[in-house]
Amino acid sequence: MERLQKVIAAAGIASRRKAEQLISTGHVQVNGQVVKEMGIQVEPHDHVEVDGVPVTTEQKRYFLLYKPRRVISSAHDEKGRKTVIDFFPEVNERLYPIGRLDYNTSGLIIITNDGELANLLTHPRYRIEKQYTAKVEGIPTVEALKKLRAGVKLEKKRTAPAKVKVLSTDRTKKMALVSLTIHEGMNHEVRDMLQAVGYPVNKLSRERYAFLTTEGMTAGDSRPMQPQEVAALKKLARTGKLR
Repeated sequence: MERLQKVIAAAGIASRRKAEQLISTGHVQVNGQVVKEMGIQVEPHDHVEVDGVPVTTEQKRYFLLYKPRRVISSAHDEKGRKTVIDFFPEVNERLYPIGRLDYNTSGLIIITNDGELANLLTHPRYRIEKQYTAKVEGIPTVEALKKLRAGVKLEKKRTAPAKVKVLSTDRTKKMALVSLTIHEGMNHEVRDMLQAVGYPVNKLSRERYAFLTTEGMTAGDSRPMQPQEVAALKKLARTGKLR
């Protein structure tokens, strides 16, 4: 037997936390009866529905996508813009991205139907490093870098300390390339951090997610993840260690 919220998450319907919300608000039926209690367990022969749609266990699929700019990090877009899921037209399973990259930010993003993995990688207590390369206006000073390394006060909260270094500078154009590594996931966090210390971002790309990188890939490329990569990600999220 499995907990109901785990079954829903495993089917790729929603993360486990979202599945709990669906249950508590009456969106889930088991064998024709609405179930709102947390912790209920179901057996393989039980018929589970979410908003009238049967829950079936799909084969787990895992992909890495080098998201181009001007693509939405979502399964659907009300405005009809291209989404990250549009890069997988041959995949029958219901896919969704883990986390988000801004519309104008390119870089590595994980696409899957594994709700358990999505929950592990997006939960605040799991510190998964994400490394970005930003093209900024101006040449960052030593003092600005110190502020980023200590954490920056934004409108909502102070960010966690970041790893940061200047990769290159162009004093003629008054531009610089900056590498910034964080483990949080607030909206527009990297752009807001650099803006807060006086260096607006012109271009931003996520080059690394945990131990996964964009090496050998160009914008629009995708590849299946290897089983050992998936296992390593789950172990890293749970224990903070790869070995």
